Amino acid sequence: MFRIMTTAITLSVLLIAGTAMAADSPQFRGPNRDGNFAETDLMKAWPEGGPALIWKAEGIGFGYASVSIVGDTIYVPGMMDDNQGYLTALDLAGQPKWKVAYGEETQNKQGPGSRSTPTIDGDRVYLLSGPGVLSCMSAKDGAIVWQVNIMERFAGKVVDWVQAESVLVDGDRVYCTPGGPDASVVALNKMTGETIWTSKGLSDASAYCSPNIIDHNGRRILVTMTAKLVVGIDPASGAVLWTHEHPTDYDIHAVTPVYEKGMLYYTAGYKSGGGMLELAADGASVTPKWRDENLDCQHHGVVLLDGYIYGTTHQSGREMLCLELATGKVMWRTGDIRQGAVVYADGMLYVYEGPSAGVVSLVTATPEKFERTGSFTIEEGEGNHWAHPVVAGKRLYIRHGALLFAYDIAAK
Repeated sequence: MFRIMTTAITLSVLLIAGTAMAADSPQFRGPNRDGNFAETDLMKAWPEGGPALIWKAEGIGFGYASVSIVGDTIYVPGMMDDNQGYLTALDLAGQPKWKVAYGEETQNKQGPGSRSTPTIDGDRVYLLSGPGVLSCMSAKDGAIVWQVNIMERFAGKVVDWVQAESVLVDGDRVYCTPGGPDASVVALNKMTGETIWTSKGLSDASAYCSPNIIDHNGRRILVTMTAKLVVGIDPASGAVLWTHEHPTDYDIHAVTPVYEKGMLYYTAGYKSGGGMLELAADGASVTPKWRDENLDCQHHGVVLLDGYIYGTTHQSGREMLCLELATGKVMWRTGDIRQGAVVYADGMLYVYEGPSAGVVSLVTATPEKFERTGSFTIEEGEGNHWAHPVVAGKRLYIRHGALLFAYDIAAK
């Protein structure tokens, strides 16, 4: 059953906002999969206690996946008591539209429940389960169009914390990372699920990373991280353009590389840190320019904005940092915010600290100095605070376990 909780203070806001159209966030970490949300007219500071809660939704199942939002529908996966994964669609008032089972979900003791954020493309939803079943579902009612077990089809290695990537849809293809022999990365036909290509010559295991496609001097390159490597692939043919070795403990490479002006930044946790790769003019090779062990971001994502990288550390001091992309120089660091997922909208960074803190902070996105202009704590829900925040329709969406919270962050 669903229960939508509201307060008397926010009830009138709910009735108005529930009819409004939200800005789209159709996939993991926003429209461009880089943590940047194209929202404007948002608060630059929060009142004591944080922004107003519009509603709280229960009954979505347990998990760590973020929500995706297209039009007037919110999509969120979760695992119910029967250990099955369900994709739930809510309206903007937090009321259920439908809920459909898509198969067995992750029962790993360190992180049970859904991990992958749905990718919405037109009238279809693409969702990867922890056991590795890729589902194509109707965005209208959740009906399953096709399913492929990518681990079985491509003989993928089952990694310790199972599959956690949010698949990429581009053109007529859906890209994912089973980590099989000659099939670290594969492309499937998004309409049928049939195999288009596999990454011949690349057999590294999957590493929880969500791929993305960058545009470098007019050349499109699929970038991701596998167990041991930063990887660049031709998305049309599957040809491996280049790889760069980057070992880290437990082979956890869960942060999508980010790109700006010929520079590609990558990072991982466990004090392994990251670095910047300079792409050749034709994109066919990379040159390492600098390494950094300060920003060892484990799986919380980084934001690259106007030549500066913002993120939080894992074991290197447990801080929040700002780095200069061109040089790796530390612009500022603070222990006021520890490990947390970071996203950006309208001049501000939104940081959701985990695994146990649950503190949500608003931080000015500037390399000049650290400035926090508001915070509050998520005190309800169970499990680790690992879901990435979503900013859409002048709202901040936070998922904690089996609960989803919607906050009003519009400028007053």
